[in-house]
Amino acid sequence: MSSFHIRPRFEDNVAATPDATRARLLDFFSGQAPKFEVKAFPGFIGVHIAEGRRRFWSPRLFLTIDATTEGTTRIHGTYGPEIEVWGIFLYGYLISGLLGTFSGVLAFAQWVANSEPWGLWVLGGMIVVALLLYLGAQLGQKLGAWQTFELHQGYQSAIGRPTEIE
Repeated sequence: MSSFHIRPRFEDNVAATPDATRARLLDFFSGQAPKFEVKAFPGFIGVHIAEGRRRFWSPRLFLTIDATTEGTTRIHGTYGPEIEVWGIFLYGYLISGLLGTFSGVLAFAQWVANSEPWGLWVLGGMIVVALLLYLGAQLGQKLGAWQTFELHQGYQSAIGRPTEIE
């Protein structure tokens, strides 16, 4: 389950209709109630670690279920942190990226104007912040690796065959 991706994912094709595939997944994960919580929406299933076992770094699995033209079902699975944790990382990357870009432009303008380019200090700081966010995401993946494995094993059991994570 080790991955350098921030949000590991997989894609799978199932030789059944989307409704049958959805029902199969919901039946399996609902039957695993002490381990998992399921939140289902049309074309989408969210599988979470049960509340009593959930930690800050616990992953969740989002399954998008789409029909194909061949009459089969394509499933896109994405592992990631809970929405609140994902928001911290998303906004952290957004803020560090924007501030880093603007400070880089400012530093270039300062350099062109033969002024002290102090904007480079801010740019360096934002690079460090982005690197720390990435390392934090990797640490969270390592801490939640066993639960990610449980989620993936559950998915493979529900579908009835192995699926490789990218």
